[in-house]
Amino acid sequence: MASVLEDPSLEHNFKGHKDVITSVDFNPNNKQLATASFDQHIMIWNLKPQTRAYRFTGHKDAVMCVQFSPTSHLVASASRDKTVRLWTPNIKGASTTFTAHSATVRSVNFSTDGNFLVTAADDKSLKVWTVHQQRFLLSFQKHKNWVRSARFSPDGRLIVSCSDDRTVKIWDIVSRECINTFTNHGGFSNFVDFNPRGTCVASAGTDNTVQLWDVRINKLLQHYQVHSASVNCLSFHPSGNYLITASSDCTLKIMDLLEGRLFYTLHGHQGPVIAVTFSRQGDYFASGGNDSQVLVWKTNFDSIPYNEVLKRNIIRTNPDPPPHITDIHPRIPYRHTSRSQTIQINPRTDVADMQATNPQVVDVGTDFVSNPQEFRN
Repeated sequence: MASVLEDPSLEHNFKGHKDVITSVDFNPNNKQLATASFDQHIMIWNLKPQTRAYRFTGHKDAVMCVQFSPTSHLVASASRDKTVRLWTPNIKGASTTFTAHSATVRSVNFSTDGNFLVTAADDKSLKVWTVHQQRFLLSFQKHKNWVRSARFSPDGRLIVSCSDDRTVKIWDIVSRECINTFTNHGGFSNFVDFNPRGTCVASAGTDNTVQLWDVRINKLLQHYQVHSASVNCLSFHPSGNYLITASSDCTLKIMDLLEGRLFYTLHGHQGPVIAVTFSRQGDYFASGGNDSQVLVWKTNFDSIPYNEVLKRNIIRTNPDPPPHITDIHPRIPYRHTSRSQTIQINPRTDVADMQATNPQVVDVGTDFVSNPQEFRN
């Protein structure tokens, strides 16, 4: 019997933060979810039902970003208090702290091997650090305004960053030079990342658009204008075939990159959606926003072969044969049709596992060191 394509479904609705959710990230082992908030805390949610959650206390101002290390042994967080913290994600909740920048740190990201961190901040710079010693290695300072996001390429040789100066820059770690700059004339980017193969980068724009560039030929690949407000975050599915976005228009949208079209529109948050990410295996994704809710969704649509997806969802907006993301030609921007699947979720009632909605929350957080370390470059 042929497989039946299923729509994404809401699995968990976690409540525990007291303010805007700024960042979400799955543990590589798929058993936990880390979240950051303006309430100055990060939280570790266990995805197993009836399991307590941990609230980590230590930052002195809003936490802007959080990420698990590739080995899952550490969690890094970046804050408006100008520091970066490395936490052990367990009941001890111990952390080390270092003052990374002279202004709000908006982004922190581990390299694929887990040995390095890249941070980005409102002091217009991005910096690279060693993880185990928290030692400063190098900085890039050619942006002319706040740097919103910085991410390593999968092979660790490049870094992509975006800034309020309306540019997306590609940096070579070995030469320590900016090797390319993409300009978004309509606004600036809130978030950027590499696709899983490292061949292209995607940016989430304040002009309501999502753009994908090929970093090998420095050309625009795809341009999506599917949101009606600023796009705040995005995440590639591990297959590289899908991209999910979070927007101030209160929706999540999933793009089918092979077909170059809108795939799903998800309604669930009661306000702007700020953060979204796929799990490392792609079987789940999580979102957070101004409503202080953390929603965990089961992907479902990736459980059958992709050619079956194409057969069952022939909603073409372009008569050309289905291109692949690695060889697609630049597209003229156009507003995609709204004929994609639209899913309306009420998090208060449409949660498969209600037992996990309000887990016991344990407050933890102790510094290994009493004072933040200062590093000068």
